[in-house]
Amino acid sequence: MTERKPPGVSFESWVDRQIHEAEQRGDFSALPGFGKPIAGLERPYDEAWWIKQKMQREGVSMLPPALALRKEAEDVPRAVSAARTEAEVRRILTEVNEKIERAIRMPPEGPPLRLVPFDVDAAARRWREERRPV
Repeated sequence: MTERKPPGVSFESWVDRQIHEAEQRGDFSALPGFGKPIAGLERPYDEAWWIKQKMQREGVSMLPPALALRKEAEDVPRAVSAARTEAEVRRILTEVNEKIERAIRMPPEGPPLRLVPFDVDAAARRWREERRPV
């Protein structure tokens, strides 16, 4: 627990002394980001910056469910291309296909879905052909 502010000492000078002593002990040098520039200083101020960062860290989207699924389906080719194994390719496509099929049965809020499930076998075949030695 921190020490109490002594009577007769201004709060500001008491806090400044605490900060100075912590600097002398090196308490701040072990903090994450020490010595690095503060990210985002070049951008205009946004009062909801912390909410947006939290949502990004948590993977939360503000898109309507239909648009979020369309975005996920749009990102599938890049994820498949980056996959290391055929099993991973099949897992990626199967997971997205399950979401698409669920959304086709019970359309989510938002604009029309306009998606069809991916052909897992064809995508896996293309993936293998891209990696075949020449």
